[in-house]
Amino acid sequence: MGGNVIFRNAVDPDLARFYRDNGWWGDVTLADHVRRHALERPDKIAYWSEFGSLTWAELHRASNRIASVLTDSHLTEGGRVAVYYPDSATIHAVFLGLEKAGLVTVGIGSRAGLREIAHILSVTGADTLVTTAFDFRGRDADRLISELKAYDVELKRVVLVDRLESKPDAPIIVNGHAEEGSTNFEPQHPIRPDDLFLINSTSGTTSLPKCVLHTQNRWIYFHQLAERNGDLTPDDIFFGAIPAPFGFGLWTAHFSPIILGSSTLVTEKFDSPKAIQQIVEKKVSVLCCVSTQFLMLLNDPSFEFADLSSLRVMYTGGEAVPAARAMDFETRSGCKVLQFYGSNETGVLSGTRLTDSNRVRFETAGYVEADMQVRLFDESGRTVATGSGRPACKGPATCIGYLDEEANNQLFTDDGWMLMGDICSIDDDGLLRVTGRTSDIIIRGGKNISAPQVEDEVASHPAVALAAAVAKPDSVFGERVFVFVELAPGAAPITHDQLKEFLVARGTSVELIPEGMAIVPELPRSSGGKLAKGELRERVMSESL
Repeated sequence: MGGNVIFRNAVDPDLARFYRDNGWWGDVTLADHVRRHALERPDKIAYWSEFGSLTWAELHRASNRIASVLTDSHLTEGGRVAVYYPDSATIHAVFLGLEKAGLVTVGIGSRAGLREIAHILSVTGADTLVTTAFDFRGRDADRLISELKAYDVELKRVVLVDRLESKPDAPIIVNGHAEEGSTNFEPQHPIRPDDLFLINSTSGTTSLPKCVLHTQNRWIYFHQLAERNGDLTPDDIFFGAIPAPFGFGLWTAHFSPIILGSSTLVTEKFDSPKAIQQIVEKKVSVLCCVSTQFLMLLNDPSFEFADLSSLRVMYTGGEAVPAARAMDFETRSGCKVLQFYGSNETGVLSGTRLTDSNRVRFETAGYVEADMQVRLFDESGRTVATGSGRPACKGPATCIGYLDEEANNQLFTDDGWMLMGDICSIDDDGLLRVTGRTSDIIIRGGKNISAPQVEDEVASHPAVALAAAVAKPDSVFGERVFVFVELAPGAAPITHDQLKEFLVARGTSVELIPEGMAIVPELPRSSGGKLAKGELRERVMSESL
């Protein structure tokens, strides 16, 4: 695929027609929705951040200004423009501006390091970078550009955008020149729903990230499922805690709120006390976060006393969700916990609904979506509808693929099925359960042990906020189970023996009890907010633990 990837009509026309005939895809873009909201509800808040807000009318005008400036910069239709910007109201205006200008967004996670930024710019061919007009992560734009040159990155254009939610009329700076842009911009060749509209990256927990190719229609389909499963309405107020360039963040802060016309709270850095305060103040009804984040909320002392009565739904998933802690969150907050299972690449394979029983919502990742034709590849390589194996799918939520052809060979089977990196089971009722990752299985004496299961057990200890289990090499057993622990706020340190004692009393299976433990101040996280186990695996290999 590489640099020759199709821009217009990026999906096979016959397949797109089939998806439209089934009502899964459509012809209305996000920019179309924003234009409609700007007319019908101009003064309603579209996005809040800690620095201000943008109404739907202001979001429309701001994205028009950005589109106008980029169009005047003579970028080629379908050209790739990188966006390195903190999660904010402004980043959504930038994405919409690129869409209106007919340009492909290259989303770079706000926590990406220089090596990762340079890698993404290089493999995508993006020669224009939109970034902040203020210091970001300890550096200004001049320093960022200077440091990127050490990685042989040469940019034709650097576009600086201030926080438009607090400075709506701030000029847009292109290569040092201030541009106003037109609020009445009329798109000539905007992105269409079947076009390549965005390239983002995998979380890159173990290596440099792979670049994923997206159409709008795949996420528009995902939104339909989310709306159905959680009874979403324009009156809902979202809190999108996941960074926007990533799949979960795209759906929960960019697609669903824009399609519905809902208001959304976003934050540059997730902080549990601040998040709890914002949920209360803005009367958030739909919380969207990964497991790490809802555990941080649950462990925060202010969670117990906050008025969270506005919350009615929490979406989480994309990984094995700790059932006991999710149940605790629901009991204490009063909102229903829903999850989807899928990935940045596949979109969605299964999900839970408000109408599902507690057993389904807490003990499974929901019923498989028939539209996605989910199947399992078992250990012998056979494809089965039920049982255990590596899941694969074909359907309206899947991405186009990767930019890298070699990576595509690992993502797709020879006959075109898109593979997940997890091990799952599907029972006779169609309920899917995540039991581990292919790279997240610890093999001890020939026995496969699921690291997420170990983490679930360890995290049940009241002193533990988060746990990350990895394999520790062993000359006899091949691998042993080792766990890194982040303590709950104010908790006294625990010893390995105390943890084992607790787990034995809890009735934990012997194989799930860690054989080694280290307490760390904070577990490392990837750009997407998930636990970055690559760093922990390196540590357990290199240190005497």
